[in-house]
Amino acid sequence: MNPVELIKKKRDGKILTESEIEFLVSNLTKGKIPDYQFSAFLMAGFLNGLNKQETAALTRSMLYSGKVIDLSSIPGIKVDKHSTGGIGDKTSLILAPIVAAAGIKVPMISGRGLGHTGGTLDKLESIPGFRTDLNLSEYKNVIRKCGAVLIGQTKEIAPADKLIYALRDVTATVESIPFITASIMSKKLAEGIDGLVLDIKTGSGAFMKKMEDSKKLALSLINTAKAFDKKVIGFITDMNQPLGNYIGNWLEIYESVKVLQGEKVEDLLEVTLNLSGAMIFLGGKAKSIKEGIEISKKMIANGKAFEIFLKMVQLQGGNISLLKQPEKYPKSKIHEKLFADGNGFLESTDNYEIGMASLELGAGRMTMADKIDMKAGIIFYPKIGDRIKKGDLIAELFTDKKEKVDEVKKKLLSSIKLSQTRPAQVKLIKSMLT
Repeated sequence: MNPVELIKKKRDGKILTESEIEFLVSNLTKGKIPDYQFSAFLMAGFLNGLNKQETAALTRSMLYSGKVIDLSSIPGIKVDKHSTGGIGDKTSLILAPIVAAAGIKVPMISGRGLGHTGGTLDKLESIPGFRTDLNLSEYKNVIRKCGAVLIGQTKEIAPADKLIYALRDVTATVESIPFITASIMSKKLAEGIDGLVLDIKTGSGAFMKKMEDSKKLALSLINTAKAFDKKVIGFITDMNQPLGNYIGNWLEIYESVKVLQGEKVEDLLEVTLNLSGAMIFLGGKAKSIKEGIEISKKMIANGKAFEIFLKMVQLQGGNISLLKQPEKYPKSKIHEKLFADGNGFLESTDNYEIGMASLELGAGRMTMADKIDMKAGIIFYPKIGDRIKKGDLIAELFTDKKEKVDEVKKKLLSSIKLSQTRPAQVKLIKSMLT
């Protein structure tokens, strides 16, 4: 095959065969196709799109560019969850131990913060000693012992994805739904899972801001999972305001621990329980998602979920004493409060700006070289529809960057829109797709 002919074929809007896509991906991975030629293919694919078969073929080629983990020696059904990311989205930290406590294995390969959104790996690494770089033998050992494991992508898993993502990042082809699908699914399928629950965020704090785009991505991911004979359920959930109240790495661990200990954080629990309920259903431990939700609640109430969380953290090297006594965690040099400057109902928030405000305080990376301040972040209190009076506490800020405080306060106040009439209640679960 000739790379130039394949680029031309895609440029002209024609369909590539599975073997043609495999040729491009495998030769990129082996260094036989230069970056500039594969970049040309990416742009041709971005402009003309890939159909279902091409998307599945691209996923397959990326998946088999590395190792596919075999968990057949570990009894039980394996189910994971993937979220497209958002502000305060800590559901993985809560649902992994819930689902494991219900008797289903949860192998999770998670990501780091991306842009304005936080990353599960960064959050876990705020626990001193916690290792996200387990090798495949250690990965299997943890899941065998406690039923859940959360690690980062290893060198052996979907190496083509790392190469292709780096090219997409610098060729303005990141937003392509087929490319996003192949990137997500090649890593998820490599985990050794039987089923997958998808949480596709929509709204101002999501990568997919329009419902229409979120639905397209959800369907693309579902179709690809089905092409590999995986059980799959997709949810489209709201990301127009922070999920829960705590934003920032250690702060989100703290809130997750509180929820696992029985604290009622309504919006966070609603989304988490729907996702964990679907996972328990796919894992065969419930006859419906509704029954899965009830089992999830029971795993929190009887303390089993928190017990699994502690065990997983300990097995991955983390200091569990700080989870039991969070008041001993290092404190930020600066702790400031932000108060409302007007009266009314909270009509909307610019959730993207809230995420960026957290980054400014040190909770994320502005550049690849930046070091995250694990204790930095924001506690953001009001929810859309709440009545706010002038002087009410809106947020608390935690940072070591004194020079950023005034700027962040302005950003947060400008992210809030008040009205004199109460807006409609936010629907957290927008849609469920199977």
